[in-house]
Amino acid sequence: MKRYPHQTKTTTITLPSFLRRVMKAYAIKAIIREAGCELARIGRSRNWRLTATPEEIHQVISLIESQGEDSWLWVAKKLKQDGQQFSHRLLVDIAKKNTGITVNELMAKTDCTVIQARKVIDEIEWSDE
Repeated sequence: MKRYPHQTKTTTITLPSFLRRVMKAYAIKAIIREAGCELARIGRSRNWRLTATPEEIHQVISLIESQGEDSWLWVAKKLKQDGQQFSHRLLVDIAKKNTGITVNELMAKTDCTVIQARKVIDEIEWSDE
């Protein structure tokens, strides 16, 4: 997946002792990379670094949770804690891509608050576009 300068910012998340904590590491690495994220080892340490946009992080979390591999759930939890900072602009972009999205659907998709979701939906409905 190509990243263009005008796209959303990427987030970098450190995954300490990544390979020691997960079973089937080759499979989770493939899932992460298929989602468009960059996964790299930090020097010669046990720690790994994941770099991705908030949308890619959300996609990885969904994929990990759907796989049913218990040892991967800590990665999903870490990504939820450190990486899901959707800006207002990104929320608007997501809502525009999904025409007719409801407040509840936007909240479920992005983990944003009710206030953020309502603000985005109102902005889209009242815009002149």
